[in-house]
Amino acid sequence: MRLLFLIGLLLTASVTWSKTQVVMLGTGTPIPTPERAGPSTAIVVDGKAYIVDFGPGVVRRAAAASTEYGGAVEALNVEHLDIAFLTHLHHDHSAGLPDLVYTSWTHGREKPLELYGPEGTKAMAANVAKAWQEDNRYRLYGLEPATPEGWKINAHEIQEGVIYTDDRVTVEAFGVKHGTWPNAFGYRFTTPDKVIVISGDAALDPKIEAMATGADILIHEVVSNQALSVRTPFWQNYHRSNHTTSYELAGLASRAKPKLLVLYHVLVFGLEEEVALAEVRERYDGEVVLAEDLDIYE
Repeated sequence: MRLLFLIGLLLTASVTWSKTQVVMLGTGTPIPTPERAGPSTAIVVDGKAYIVDFGPGVVRRAAAASTEYGGAVEALNVEHLDIAFLTHLHHDHSAGLPDLVYTSWTHGREKPLELYGPEGTKAMAANVAKAWQEDNRYRLYGLEPATPEGWKINAHEIQEGVIYTDDRVTVEAFGVKHGTWPNAFGYRFTTPDKVIVISGDAALDPKIEAMATGADILIHEVVSNQALSVRTPFWQNYHRSNHTTSYELAGLASRAKPKLLVLYHVLVFGLEEEVALAEVRERYDGEVVLAEDLDIYE
């Protein structure tokens, strides 16, 4: 009887335990580097994908990671992509929105895309629908019928604090410093087994440090100190007000102590990207990696 009881406990645990994965769909910058899609990260919890940012190429990268096209993550099968969070309105983080909504719709998604982002997100969603209104009309009433609701975007404009929760995840938004953008956010995802923090684009910010303290994974943008030093004074000032240098990030991570630091949106201005990784490692002795598209962290 005791053996049966223990087996029952194990079976129950296997049903209720949630596994969280981070899939780096895109790790690039505004520079159109061919091997890096625009910034996009999937937080996958218990078979459900939550997309953070949707730079150019987002759906093709999701498809590459999906089981439908030979990858390992069923949650990234294109018709399952139905919720996304936007850090800010820069085009390299948001230009994939039409792709995200329409490709997943014509691939079978039945319900509207739920979209959370800063002020301006509703206007962006409305203008996407307007720009593709003829495609909508043809697919709804013409020879290529699609699901009646899947073309829609339910846009939610957010403020700091908990902005979304379900039985898998709690999502908290926090404001970050990104040049003169009045509304730029990072996100903290709390799942049953992980805490994951994503900086978005941000200059050194104590809010990120506070949110990342003790986190399992911190995904943070970075600009190389060496690369920045050869830029003109104007561009040095610009990037310092918009982005976090490698040495600044090393200090932040040394204080916050995430279990894993993931570098993405790496600005090196023609140098090898490993330069930024080496600079962080000069001053940070924790685990740190330079992300590539389609990397998976667990």
